[in-house]
Amino acid sequence: MLRTLSIRDFVIVDSLDLEFHSGFTVLTGETGAGKSILIDALALALGERGDAAVVRAGCERADISAEFDIQPLPELVQWLRAAELEGDPGLVLLRRVIDKNGRSRAFVNGRPATQGQLREAGEWLVDIHGQHAHQSLLKADAQRVLLDAHAGLAPLAAQVAGAYRQWQKLAQARTEYETHAAQRNAEREQLQWQVQELEQLALQPDEWDAVQAEHTRLAHAAGLIEGVQAALDTLSEADAACLPLLSGVGTRLDALLVYDERLREALELIRSGEAQVQEAAYALRHYADRLELDPQRLAAVEARMQAIHSSARKFRLAPPELPEYLQQLQARLAELEIASNLEVLVKQEQQARTSYFELAAKLGAGRKKAATKLGREVTQAMQRFAMVGGRFEVGLNPCPPEGSVHGAEQVEFLVAANPGVEPRTLAKVASGGELSRISLAIQVITSRAARVPTLIFDEVDAGIGGGVAEIVGRQLKTLGRERQVLCVTHLPQVAAQADQQWSVSKFGIEGRVKTMVSVLDQKARIEEVARMLGGTEITATTRKHAAEMLSLR
Repeated sequence: MLRTLSIRDFVIVDSLDLEFHSGFTVLTGETGAGKSILIDALALALGERGDAAVVRAGCERADISAEFDIQPLPELVQWLRAAELEGDPGLVLLRRVIDKNGRSRAFVNGRPATQGQLREAGEWLVDIHGQHAHQSLLKADAQRVLLDAHAGLAPLAAQVAGAYRQWQKLAQARTEYETHAAQRNAEREQLQWQVQELEQLALQPDEWDAVQAEHTRLAHAAGLIEGVQAALDTLSEADAACLPLLSGVGTRLDALLVYDERLREALELIRSGEAQVQEAAYALRHYADRLELDPQRLAAVEARMQAIHSSARKFRLAPPELPEYLQQLQARLAELEIASNLEVLVKQEQQARTSYFELAAKLGAGRKKAATKLGREVTQAMQRFAMVGGRFEVGLNPCPPEGSVHGAEQVEFLVAANPGVEPRTLAKVASGGELSRISLAIQVITSRAARVPTLIFDEVDAGIGGGVAEIVGRQLKTLGRERQVLCVTHLPQVAAQADQQWSVSKFGIEGRVKTMVSVLDQKARIEEVARMLGGTEITATTRKHAAEMLSLR
């Protein structure tokens, strides 16, 4: 669960350090005080997009850090270990910094990370339901994604999409074969002679450097032989070679040690030099034994270099690039060879089609089961949310015979707001208030199935009130017994049900607006709930009503 949130210079927030608890917590306050800004800051730490606009005016950067308890999340612990982003046992610290130029940096447990890694970690930690979630429910794509996510079918849906794209790719290749056969055959013939020439050349990686080095050595063999022999003469083989002289000097000094031990250091240096000169002489003799004039080999190496140069000029490449270019040509030729065989193409296309429809059928079966369950659960929730007799269904409409990238059916949310009425498309039936209640019911139900330990509802109760609001509060409180629930709300009926209540306010100081968050005790909660009930003028009656609401939670 979320333990702490630290915010610096974010929008109108200059500095906030918040500690969170388990259960159901509400954030209340006047409109515009910055309640949703806190949620936006957390979303940024969880990998959401951000730009320079989030930096507080006149500041260099916005800095947000969020610490989570991850002991109940072994999968996340394993992911952190695999990504080498581990921190203190049982904890993870996510941090996001955005400077005034829009440059973004991300950290996990103090180590540099990518925005994608923040987002991936966040998917285990927090599920945020935004205040405009009910609007997205009107879109078919959002309905399908929600159903698949609720049923745990998202990985299978991704497989279906991949299988569909592969099928369509092969179908397109077959179509192109039928319409562009002549062009493809010309390209294949050109590639064949290019590949044949480069395969005959058989240039190996790094061979060009080796050939150049051998050519240099062979071309200067006479000079090498002469120079090595002169060195050997000077070191050990001439009459006045230095090695015998060093040996003689060492022998003379060795005899003098008996008279003065201080000569030992000089003697040891001479003996060391003598040994190194001896090693050098051995190495030169070994080199000289393998060195010889070889005009035939030199001619062969020069011919090889000429052949490589000729191919490189023909293909307008540097010699070392030829092996990789050959691999590219071979890969493209293999593609054309496959594409040139209509029978093979048709067979592969049929196999891909069969694979797609097998996966799509499996996905469809899972959706059918999930749709029935979700429809029943949302219908039950609608009764509690003052929509007695209403009914919610998830329609699965068959796609055309060729299917789609999202499967063999289209997902459609249907609702009947009143008894005895056939369910119709959500967008055409539900009013604003009804849509808000249905959306909230769906979000509460789908959140129960989610694995994330922290659920955030950002003004999702907009458009409802009265007894329904009290029911919503009770639902969120019940959910808070299983998860950590945070809710931004303007409804006193919801706020009164919370285990903890925070008040968010803003004030001006030295010409700048700042946001403050206060944790409310019982007395302060009565005042805040009374304000939510009665507006700017709080009376004894509204305070009494607020106290009663809080005592009944």
